[in-house]
Amino acid sequence: MTELAPFSKSEMMIVAAARALAGQGVCFVGVGLPNIAVNLAKRTVAPDLELVYEAGVFGARPARLPLSIGDPTIVTGATAVVSMLELFGYYLQRGLIDVGFLGAAQIDRFGNINTTVIGDYAHPKTRLPGSGGACEIAINARQVFVIMRQSKRSFVEAIDFRTSPGNLGGAEEAERIRREGGWLGRGPTVVVTDLGIYHFDERGEMRLDSLHPGATLDAVRETIGWEVVVSNDLAETPPPSAEELRLIREELDPGGVYTK
Repeated sequence: MTELAPFSKSEMMIVAAARALAGQGVCFVGVGLPNIAVNLAKRTVAPDLELVYEAGVFGARPARLPLSIGDPTIVTGATAVVSMLELFGYYLQRGLIDVGFLGAAQIDRFGNINTTVIGDYAHPKTRLPGSGGACEIAINARQVFVIMRQSKRSFVEAIDFRTSPGNLGGAEEAERIRREGGWLGRGPTVVVTDLGIYHFDERGEMRLDSLHPGATLDAVRETIGWEVVVSNDLAETPPPSAEELRLIREELDPGGVYTK
């Protein structure tokens, strides 16, 4: 058996996020970390996964990791290239997206995410890129996966701006508003960080279900802004395989943009 090279927290996070896509059919790919996780999944656990990019591409088959959602490599070999209006209207808002995979600057215990501002909206400390298509993805994709590095600045008790709704103030409220608003999605399902994997309990709150190798509960509690719910059956995330690490390091991110 070949001994695995040491892996970084970022590599573990990307691998865990990619594995979460096993068995999924159509994924709307968000900007940043979702991009590498989804493309790793396409090369490993989900070879038939259809990738959808906001620029207007359905069934993307990028030969290399796209540099952005507008990178020309997402067009080559794609099933369809349409306008953004048609992509959102004919695919996302018709309920044809199984998973929306998003990143975030802030997230709260109910999976609501902020990609708009840090601080007061009128006088922010930091102005972020904004929603783009994230809000529409969050309410219309059947499931929402989130990948982001964990810190007390990002995992907060109250986000500064709700760009994309998760479970709002809890599962009961979210279910009512989804029904009244005609939202197609069921909300957030999985949050993957550099420390572990979270799912959502019956209250709509994040629950830690798996710790990554080397991570501790103390580290989790020190980097989260609320009293985290921990599964009674807390597992350890299996480490990356040699092939998963090779794909990240040699094919997807040889420059270490996402992993260093």
